[in-house]
Amino acid sequence: MEDKILVIGGTGNIGFPLIEYLNQKNVEVVAGTHNVDKAAIKLAGLDNVEIRYFDFLDPESFENAMTGVNKVFFVRPPQLEKPKQDMLPFLTYIKQEQIQQLVFISLLGVEALPFMPHHTIEKMILNLNVPYTFIRPNYFMQNLNTTNQKDIYNDHDLFIPGGSSRTSFVDTRDVGEIAGITLLNNEYINQKIDITGPESLTYQEIAQIMSKILGVDYKYSRPSLLKFRKAMLQRGINKDFVNTLLTIYVIEQVGTLTAMKVNDNAKNILGHSPRNIQTYIEDYQKYFK
Repeated sequence: MEDKILVIGGTGNIGFPLIEYLNQKNVEVVAGTHNVDKAAIKLAGLDNVEIRYFDFLDPESFENAMTGVNKVFFVRPPQLEKPKQDMLPFLTYIKQEQIQQLVFISLLGVEALPFMPHHTIEKMILNLNVPYTFIRPNYFMQNLNTTNQKDIYNDHDLFIPGGSSRTSFVDTRDVGEIAGITLLNNEYINQKIDITGPESLTYQEIAQIMSKILGVDYKYSRPSLLKFRKAMLQRGINKDFVNTLLTIYVIEQVGTLTAMKVNDNAKNILGHSPRNIQTYIEDYQKYFK
């Protein structure tokens, strides 16, 4: 049986590069999304991609999305903070469908973070005995052009409560390709894979690299956690999402040994070195100046 893969979140920073990779390999993809029109625009021009309505909170969407599918990929939607309530119904459903593999984008160091939703999701998948691959990447470079973009663009300020910690940032395009490789190779089934970038950097160093590449003076203002939270809430950002961000930044600050870790897993799976921060900044410079 040829693979037919359900990609949930196929318009996102990881899901879209994953679908592009699978498209290059002529693999049939079902893009599961709650916004079919948006997905149709984003995925236009890609072959072997079928768009179907899907919502973790709508059990009636499960059967249609899963028809003919033998493998599933997903990233936890950040607004879903209660995995046992929000995600267990779908995980139970795919267990009943006897899928061949479930690839989940988790979090580096998640095994020591029982308060994170990713930890609960991993545990639920293991308890269901679904064939899995857990990809555990470090903090994403692309958070700079999404979550942090407004301050960088308007004020040339990395307004991020990261302290002086070092982090081996990962490019989501590499994570998407890694997900694709693991979906097409059985050797990665029932594996937990830690993914880091090629080097460990502070936000101050990133500001300096941005200044050099983009020809603009960028700074890292190092706001406190409280100041950052207040600013995000004043912008109308969802409180639960802000609290999740704060948790991640706390992990960066106090879990320095985990956040700064560098390994060769990405290189070994990709067959080449993962993208570095210089390449990321050059490719995404339109978001910063």
